[in-house]
Amino acid sequence: MAKDIFHGVNTDFTEYARAEEPDDNWREVDNAFSLADNQRIGPFTIMALALNRTIGTGIFLTPARILQGTGSVGAALLLWAFGGAYGASGLACWLQFGLSIPCYTIPGRGKKNVPRSGGEKNYLEFLFPRPRFLATCMYGVPFILLANLSGNAIAFGIQVMRAAGHEDPSQGAVVGLAIGVLTLCISLNIFSRRGGLLVNNFFAVIKVLTLITIIVLGFVKAGGGLRSTGNPTASKNFDPDTSFSAGRRDLASYVHSMFYVSYSYWGFEQPFYVLSEVKSPRKTFPRYTPIAMAITIGLYMLVNIAYLCVVSKQAVLQSDMDLATLFFENIFGNNERAKSAMAAVIAISAFGNLLVQTFTAARVKQEIAKEGILPFAKFFAPGRITPWEYLKRNLAGEPRPEANDIDSHLEKTPMGALCLQFLSSIFLVAVTSMLKPTTAYNLLVSLFSYVIVGVSGFFVSGGLLFLNLTGAYQWREISNYKPRLGTFSALLYFLTNGFLLFAAFARPDRGSPFSREKAGTPWYLVPTIGLSGPLWGLLWFLGLKMKEILSHQKLHVVRNPLICPVDIRNPEGEWTQLSERVVESWIPVIVRT
Repeated sequence: MAKDIFHGVNTDFTEYARAEEPDDNWREVDNAFSLADNQRIGPFTIMALALNRTIGTGIFLTPARILQGTGSVGAALLLWAFGGAYGASGLACWLQFGLSIPCYTIPGRGKKNVPRSGGEKNYLEFLFPRPRFLATCMYGVPFILLANLSGNAIAFGIQVMRAAGHEDPSQGAVVGLAIGVLTLCISLNIFSRRGGLLVNNFFAVIKVLTLITIIVLGFVKAGGGLRSTGNPTASKNFDPDTSFSAGRRDLASYVHSMFYVSYSYWGFEQPFYVLSEVKSPRKTFPRYTPIAMAITIGLYMLVNIAYLCVVSKQAVLQSDMDLATLFFENIFGNNERAKSAMAAVIAISAFGNLLVQTFTAARVKQEIAKEGILPFAKFFAPGRITPWEYLKRNLAGEPRPEANDIDSHLEKTPMGALCLQFLSSIFLVAVTSMLKPTTAYNLLVSLFSYVIVGVSGFFVSGGLLFLNLTGAYQWREISNYKPRLGTFSALLYFLTNGFLLFAAFARPDRGSPFSREKAGTPWYLVPTIGLSGPLWGLLWFLGLKMKEILSHQKLHVVRNPLICPVDIRNPEGEWTQLSERVVESWIPVIVRT
C-alpha cells in the first residue's frame, strides 16, 4: 500500500514545470511564493545560524585543553590558525555540493539546480546512488544517534551549577539540568518556527559581542590597563625564545587537540541543513557564509591571543579550570563572582548553541525519515503547522489553517523529527551519566568530532575531489559553484580528515591530558566507536533488505518536489523548492517457483 509521508501542497509538480507561459497555475505559485517570502531565511539569519552554532562552548572550554595538549603557546595558536583554513575548506566543499544538487531537467528551461535541505545526506546519496538506501542508512543512523545536543546540554548543566557556586557539581544535578534545557529547546522549536529563528539571531549577536568584550579586555590588559589584577607572568607567553618551547613530543596529543579545534570551527554546515527554507540560496550563500566563517576565524584567533595576554601558560598547565574562567579571574580578581560570571556566560552560549542545533539537525533527521528507512516514518517525516500559527490566526479572527495550506507552509515544524532529536539526546545523556560530567562532555565532543565532522567530511570531500577530477555523474555540467582555489579546498579537507581519523589511534604519553589516566576513558575508545559508526548503518541496511526478502516486497519511495523560480517572472533564473510530496510504498515482488 502506498501512503503519503509528507503532506505538502496538494498540487502536481509537473503542471508547473511544464508551463510555458504565466497562466493561472503560475499565478497560484506566484501568490504562494510571495506570501511565504517574508518567512524565508534571509542573509542575516544565514550568518546567525552559522555563528550561533560555531560559537558554542568550544571557544570557552577547549583552548585550555588544546594548550595542555600541545604544551606550547605557539603550537596551540598554529593549530587554531590551521583550523580556520580547515573550516574554510570544508565550507567551500559544502558550497559546491549544496548549490549544485539536486539538479532537475525542466522541459523548455533546461537544467536547474534546486538546493534541498539535508546537507551532507544529499551529497553522499548523490555520490553513492546504488544500492538505493545504502548511503542513507550509513550516514543517517550515526547522525540520528550522535548528531544531537547531549554534549552541550551537559556543558550547560555544569556551567549553571558553577554559576550557582558549585565548583564540582553532582552528576544528578547536571543530568537534570541537561534534560530540562533539552526539553525547553525542543518545546520552543515546536511552538514556533519563526520564534526559534528570532531567538537564534538574538543569541548570535550576544555571542559575537561577548567575544569582542573578551578581546578588548585582553588587549587592554596587555596594554597596561587593569594593573591591580592579573598574572604578571602572562607576557612571557609571546616571548620569541619560549613561545614554542616545551612542546609535547607525542603525535597523539596534537591529533586529539586538532579534534577539539575542528569541533570549535564546526558550524558552517548549519545553513545547508535548511536550504529549502532559504530565500535565494544561489545569491546569498556564496557571499554570506564566507563572511560568517571569516568572522569566526578572526574572533577565535583574537580571543585566544587575548586569553594568553592575561593568563600564563604555567597557570593553564597546572590548573583543571578552563582558560576562559582563568581569564576572568585574572581580569577581575580571584573571587567567586568572577568564576560565576564566566560560568553564566558559557551557559548562555551553550543554550544558544542548543537552540540552533535543535532547529537544523531536526531538519536533517526529517529528510532521513522521508526516505522511509525508519520505523514510523509517517510520524517522523511530516512538517506540521505550529501552535503559534493556529494561535496567531485565532487572535486575528482568521480561519484555521489546513494541513496543506500553502500560505503557511513555512510556519511548519518537523515535530516528529524534533521528538527524535530529543530522544537521541536524552539517550546519550543517560548513557554517559555514569561518568563524571566533565568526562562525559569531553567524550561526547570527541565522538561528535570524529564521526559527524571527521568521517562525514572525509567521504564528502573525497567524493567531491573524485567528481572534480573525473567529471563523473556529469558533474562539470551540474556544478553550479566554482571555489576560487579549485580542487585544493577538497584536497585539504580530505587529507586532513583522513590523517586525523587514523592518527587518533596513536597512544598519548602518560603526561598528556588525553591519556587514559587523565581523560578518564581509553584513548582508543573514540576512534573505535567512530569508525564503527558507518557499520551501524550497514547493519540497518541489511536488516531492511532482510525485511524485503521475508515479506516479498520492495520499498519504493518517490519524492515529488514543487519547485518554481525565485523570481516568477524570470523562469530562466534561480529556482527554489516550495514544497514536497513524498510517497512510500511496499511493492509486492513476484517470486517464481
